[in-house]
Amino acid sequence: AIDPDGRLYVSSRFEGTVYRVAQDGTLTPFASDLGVACGLAFAQDGTLYVGDRSGTIFRVDRDGQATTFATLPASVAAFHLALAPDGALYVTAPTLASYDNLYRVTPDGLVTEHNVHFGRPQGLAFDSNGSLFVVEALAGTSGLYRVPGEGAPELVLAGPGLIGVAFNPYGGVVVCTSVTAYRL
Repeated sequence: AIDPDGRLYVSSRFEGTVYRVAQDGTLTPFASDLGVACGLAFAQDGTLYVGDRSGTIFRVDRDGQATTFATLPASVAAFHLALAPDGALYVTAPTLASYDNLYRVTPDGLVTEHNVHFGRPQGLAFDSNGSLFVVEALAGTSGLYRVPGEGAPELVLAGPGLIGVAFNPYGGVVVCTSVTAYRL
């Protein structure tokens, strides 16, 4: 994830640590004791949200101090996080179930299920227009879906092995597999 000052951060699920990456590639621990840290998302004020695969969403302040923000069911894979324009945090957390819901966490930590079913939902992101996109990665078939406020998700892109998505402020999109990133 990239913070509001343009600095890159990465999580280590094996160490439960989030690192800040310097321009020269060196890593500095930023926050630790974050469980099985995976998904990262920054708010505009610099607050970092970290998804712990065991079910905790941490809120980390600019000094690297973490507090529990919300609790969700555990995931068998990873938590993926995206902040909505209204400040709500959206979360995917694949389980062993055939289909999983999206979660929405309000700025004060209230968790609700967004009743849209995806098979192994993975990456999610908001585009510059505020539309939510989710990657579904069930059993080898995968696709990128736009999730409207109401109604069924719309398939936008299909391809094997998709797991992630990101948008830049100019409307460009990157979709990723576990080995390749494609800029569209």
